[in-house]
Amino acid sequence: MVISTESTSTRAVVTGVPRPPRTEQAGRRRRKWGAEQVLLYALLIFAALTALFPIFFLLTGSLMSLQELYRGASLLPTELLWGNYATAWVEGNLAVYLTNSLIYTLTSVLGILIVSSLAGYALARLEFWGKNVFMFVILAVLIIPAPAMFIAQYKLLIGFGLTNSPVGYVLVMITAGIPVATLIMRSFFVNQPKDLEEAAALDGASSFTIFARVILPLARPGLAAVAVIQGLGVWNEYLMALVLFRDDNLMPVQRGLTSFVNSETPQEQILLAATAISVVPVIILYLLAQKQIVQGLGAGALK
Repeated sequence: MVISTESTSTRAVVTGVPRPPRTEQAGRRRRKWGAEQVLLYALLIFAALTALFPIFFLLTGSLMSLQELYRGASLLPTELLWGNYATAWVEGNLAVYLTNSLIYTLTSVLGILIVSSLAGYALARLEFWGKNVFMFVILAVLIIPAPAMFIAQYKLLIGFGLTNSPVGYVLVMITAGIPVATLIMRSFFVNQPKDLEEAAALDGASSFTIFARVILPLARPGLAAVAVIQGLGVWNEYLMALVLFRDDNLMPVQRGLTSFVNSETPQEQILLAATAISVVPVIILYLLAQKQIVQGLGAGALK
């Protein structure tokens, strides 16, 4: 007991090697950890500023005049021209285009979530003939560029009488998003424990009840990730809409942005204002699904 309770100074005398006090050692560790933390936060702040600079330029440029924007003397406008947003909203017909994009995005994402979750669960849990062939077909579809399928899709829509129709456009968006979404959902279902399904089956739950009430709630991070990825894809899509729609009032919001791309009468400051308006729904989507997105990314990293 005497040996175990001797002080640091006593042990230093016995061994002949002086040792710093415990408080000094702890202080050094804290200072070292503090330097690492400062470096880490400095790198994170730099990365955040790099990512936010385009948004900052978008907002400031949308409040400048065209001459000041071209001059580029300062990143901050000398006078805040809020009228640029009113001009963008009226001349770009953004009220109609934003409404169209919201409808297309919501319905397409809903359809993709329904089909991909069912297909992903079947590929993860069920054993059936042709399962490997089905997986190969999904991977093969991902290799084909989307514009390469426009002609085949357009001829198919002509046969069903769905050209120049929102229904036809939404169906194309759903079919385009199903392959990637199915693979993402399958990866989440594969890593779900089977014990919960077996317990629910012993309680008399049907296969659909197990899927809807037990498995699907556990895959909410995956659903959120799919919703964000596919939502951005549908929101930013323009080529298929340009091919399919003849009525300008059916176009998505990207059509409103092209109204200000003109070499004869440039309106870059109005284009920036219209772009700022168009990204507001995307920012709201990220804010609402932020927690689920982070959980989905973390779950994907652990897998």
